[in-house]
Amino acid sequence: MNLPFKRVISLFAAPALAGLLGCLPLLAQADELKEIRIAVPDLSAGTQHSGGGVVDVLRQQQIFEKAFADQGIKIHWNFFKGAGPVINEAFANGQVDLAYLGDLAAIIGKSNGLDTRLLSASARGVKHYLGVVPGSGIKTLEDLKGKRVAVFRGTATQLSFDAALASRGLSEKDLKVVNLDFNAAVAALAAKQIDASWGSTGLSALRSKGLAELPLSTKDLGGAGSVQSVLVGAGKFVDEHPEAVAKLLKAQQQAVEWLTQDSNKEAYIQLVSGLASYPPVILQDDLKDQRLSEIFPSTLDPVFLGKLQDSVDLAAKERLIRKPFKVDAWVAPQLAAAGL
Repeated sequence: MNLPFKRVISLFAAPALAGLLGCLPLLAQADELKEIRIAVPDLSAGTQHSGGGVVDVLRQQQIFEKAFADQGIKIHWNFFKGAGPVINEAFANGQVDLAYLGDLAAIIGKSNGLDTRLLSASARGVKHYLGVVPGSGIKTLEDLKGKRVAVFRGTATQLSFDAALASRGLSEKDLKVVNLDFNAAVAALAAKQIDASWGSTGLSALRSKGLAELPLSTKDLGGAGSVQSVLVGAGKFVDEHPEAVAKLLKAQQQAVEWLTQDSNKEAYIQLVSGLASYPPVILQDDLKDQRLSEIFPSTLDPVFLGKLQDSVDLAAKERLIRKPFKVDAWVAPQLAAAGL
C-alpha cells in the first residue's frame, strides 16, 4: 500500500516526538540548580577566610544559605589567594557562577571575552595607601621615580596605583614595578627588599608594627586611585537561572542594609578583624574618616557606573586591557529594568 508522503512522515514523527517529550523531565532535572558557586579574593592574613565588606556579613549571617535552604540549593564560597587573575581563569573554565571582584579584575575579564554580567556594586571609594620603608625619605609619588615598588598586577590595586600616578602626571614607566601578591608585598616591604608598595589594610598592619610608613593615601590625592568593587555573574548562569539571581540579589540587600547602617560600624570592624586576623585598630584607623553608608550601597547608580567607565578608559589608556567597552552594556538587562 502506497501512503501519502505526509502520512509516512507523521507515522515516524509521532513516536519520535513522544520519545522526545518523554525525555523532557530528564533534561529539566539535568539543568536543575543544585549549587551556587561564589568566588572571592581572599584578603585574610590568617587561617580563616575574609573577603571584607558585604562578603563577610553575608557569610557570618548565613544569608544566602538561609535564602536557598527551602530549595535545597547549596552555597559554595571559594576563596582565592590569587585574587582576580585566578578567579577570571575559574570563570573561563566554568568553575564559578558569581564573583565579588575589584574593578580591574572584572574589567580585564570582560575585555578579554569572558561572558560576564554586572549584577551589583559591592564597594566604592575604598582607600589605598603608599607604604614605604621607614626612613626612606619617600613622601610623595614623585619620590618613587626609579624606585622598586610592589604592585599586584591584574587586580584593582594595580588600577588604583595607575590612577594615583596619573593624577600626578606619572606612570608605571617612571618606576621599577615588581609584581607581588598582597602578602608577598607586605613581607618584602618588611624585609626592605623593595622601596615601597601600594595596597590597603595590609600596609596599615605593617605601620602598626613600625615596619612601614604610610606617607599618603588616595584620600590625600582627592580620591584619585580609590577602588570600586562589583558582583559579576557568568553569562550562562545568569541567563539560565534569572529567578535564582534575582532571589540572591534580594537576599544580598539584607547584608547591605545592615552594613550601611553606621551604627554597625564597630561590629563590622570586629567581624572583619576576626576573620582577616588584623588588629581591630587597623580597620578603625582605616575607616575613621569614612561612613559605611558611603562605601557599601549596592545600587548601580549613574555615579558608580560613571566611575567604573573611567576605570575602563584608564585601563585601556595604560594598556592593561586591549579592548575598552561601554559599562552600560555590561549591566544585566533584567536588573536595569528592575531598577536594581
